[in-house]
Amino acid sequence: MTLEVADLKVHYRTLKGDVRALDGVSFSLADGEIVGLAGESGCGKTTLGKSLIRLDGRMRHVGGTAVLDGDELPIGDDRAMNARRWKEVSIIPQYSMSALNPTRKIGKMTSELLRARGKSYRVFKDELVSRLELVGLGEKVLDNYPIELSGGMKQRVVMVLSTLLDPSLLIADEVTSALDVTNQKAVAETLVRFRDMGFVKSMIVVTHDLSLVYQIADTIMVMYAGRIVEKAPAETIIKSPKHPYTKALIGALPEVGLEYGDERLQSIPGKPPHLLHPPTGCRFRDRCPLASEECEAEPPVVQVEAGHEVACWKAN
Repeated sequence: MTLEVADLKVHYRTLKGDVRALDGVSFSLADGEIVGLAGESGCGKTTLGKSLIRLDGRMRHVGGTAVLDGDELPIGDDRAMNARRWKEVSIIPQYSMSALNPTRKIGKMTSELLRARGKSYRVFKDELVSRLELVGLGEKVLDNYPIELSGGMKQRVVMVLSTLLDPSLLIADEVTSALDVTNQKAVAETLVRFRDMGFVKSMIVVTHDLSLVYQIADTIMVMYAGRIVEKAPAETIIKSPKHPYTKALIGALPEVGLEYGDERLQSIPGKPPHLLHPPTGCRFRDRCPLASEECEAEPPVVQVEAGHEVACWKAN
C-alpha cells in the first residue's frame, strides 16, 4: 500500500474563524493505482492534494495522519516536509504553466532544482533528455526560456520535472484545465505512461472533469464540502453511482451523440455549504432530492460492495 490517509483535518485561518476545508478525510492508495479526485469548486480537492505535500503556508494541519510507504509524512511541519518534496511526494500544480521561472532557461532551472535536492545535473541530464523526448520535446528545449514555449509544451516540461526523481506519490492538480482538447488527451495519456514506466508509483489526479478522469483513473473519489462521499472503481462511479451527489454530477455531463434542443442538461440546485460553519449531519441534504429526517445525523460510510464505499443514509 503506497498511501494511507486517516481522519485528515486541514483548516484555513481567516479573520472570521477557521474554514474547515478538510474535515475527517480517510482513504488509501495502492501501489500503481491512479485515483481521480472529483467534485465542485471549493469542495476541498486541491486542499487535499496540497496538504499531502505541505505546499500552502495558509493551511493549518488540525489532525489526522498520512503514511507513505510505511513512513508517516510530517504534513504539519513545513521544514520537515521540504526534504520529502519532489523525492517522495511531488506535484504538478494547478496553473503549472505559470510555475516556471520566466528568467531562467529550462536547463538552468532544472540544474538549480536538482542541486537543491543534493543531486547532480550532469548525472541526471541523459535521463532528463530521454523523458523530454518521451513527451515529444527534445534536448533543445533546455536552452529555451518558458516564454518561448507553447502552453502544452510548458505543461509537458513541468510534468517531466515533477517526476524526474521518481516519487512514490504524484499529485496532478487540474493539469488539463487550461489546455485545448487535443492537449488534454495527450497530457492524460502521458500521466498513465509515466505510471506504467515506473516514473511514479501512484497518483492522485485532481479534477472537476469526470469524463476525462474516467479515461485514466483506476478509482474515483468524489468530494463534497470537505469530505469524501463516495469512492469506487472508475467504471462503477460512472455507471452505477450510489450517492445522490455523485448521481447529480454524472447527470450534469453531456452525452456524445445526443442533441439537447428540447432537453436541457441537469443542474444541481442550490449551493455548497460554507465551510466556516458547516452544517451538522449530511452536508448535501439541503440540495438532495432524497433528504429526510435521518439525514440530520452524520451518515455512516457504507461498503455497498468490494471497493465501493458511500457516505449516505440512502445507499442501498
